[in-house]
Amino acid sequence: MSRQDTPPAAGGLWLETVRIRGDEFPHRAEYPFDVPALQGQQELQFGASIAFLVGENGSGKSTLIEAIARRCGLHLWSQPKRSRLGAGTGRPAAFGGPACGARGATGGAGSQPDFSQPARALSEFVDVTLPRGPVRGGVFSAESFREWAEFIDDVSELDPGQAKYHGGEKLTLRSRGEGLLAYFRGRYRVPGLYFLDEPEAALSPASQLELLRLLSDYRQRGHAQFVIATHSPLIMAVKGAQVFALGDGPILETTYQETEHYRLFRDFFADPDRFAAG
Repeated sequence: MSRQDTPPAAGGLWLETVRIRGDEFPHRAEYPFDVPALQGQQELQFGASIAFLVGENGSGKSTLIEAIARRCGLHLWSQPKRSRLGAGTGRPAAFGGPACGARGATGGAGSQPDFSQPARALSEFVDVTLPRGPVRGGVFSAESFREWAEFIDDVSELDPGQAKYHGGEKLTLRSRGEGLLAYFRGRYRVPGLYFLDEPEAALSPASQLELLRLLSDYRQRGHAQFVIATHSPLIMAVKGAQVFALGDGPILETTYQETEHYRLFRDFFADPDRFAAG
């Protein structure tokens, strides 16, 4: 369902629909094929430039994020053995790739996306519609950010413009939260399709509010599209964003105020003693 007050990305959205063919799963004996939210035939329609996937741990949102990104030709940063240039670096996340969606499609030409097995398996049963053709963008995971930041800092030693792009100071010389925000400010100025898996990790409440303001600004610019898995009711407060809830049944589009995350925080702050007492 489109949000009329949300401007689409310039020229339209990069990702328009995601179809999950859960009725074709080979079995339902193990993750991710046993996840309730992924069962049956279902289609997610994106009409806003920012969409959130919310749900409890184990609901499948992070795995679904990775699977969708894989079908779009984008992949995660590969964990490096050593971070210094010339000593065995990992690979940067793909910046683009072919338009995917046909069954059996893979990532960018010649690449071997480094996805966890569940996401790779699920991607075989996910189709996407990319109305603008091949996409550029990236996938963010808090787990791999430190290695990615080290790689960027290594490159900046050879190309000082890289450091300037992220605020003029090496990312690894900042606190993790400051480095994350500097990366978000620099990277997401570039038009494209971006997937974020729990970006609130290592961000204080004040930093989460800064990310909220940043996403709201990018929404107004309309130059990029974001699909974000999160637990944070602060981040998901972006006006006009779509919210998809993963629970015990099919994925449902809902509103910010109807999410369990919002209700839990609202009830807690209204009466924290009740929760502390168990």
